[in-house]
Amino acid sequence: MSKYLIDKFLYTIDRDPGLVERYRADPAGTVTWWEAEQAGLILNCPEPERSTWLNFSDAERQALTTHDYVGLLEFGAHNFLVLTLFIALFERDYDEPLAFQREFAARLSHWTLPYPDIAT
Repeated sequence: MSKYLIDKFLYTIDRDPGLVERYRADPAGTVTWWEAEQAGLILNCPEPERSTWLNFSDAERQALTTHDYVGLLEFGAHNFLVLTLFIALFERDYDEPLAFQREFAARLSHWTLPYPDIAT
């Protein structure tokens, strides 16, 4: 498991509106593409030096492809990266202001302080 790799995925997808739309429409394809073609480039790792740390675990890949933000946070993904990307992905689906943020908070209500470690 690599919290850093998950965070890098979330960060790079969130910073490109085209990738946000691609991830919304085809999460499995976007995760597969990013992992195969972008992870090594973004992390400046040439092909001969690639290793398993540049791959998501099956559970991480599942959480990413199903947009399971609770699962991503439980893996240790940075809370701000998760929240900003998922706002970009899903806030438009709600009629009331902050409705997605309230749902996000409700789905995380089982957590108590201190929150999971977000160090990378």
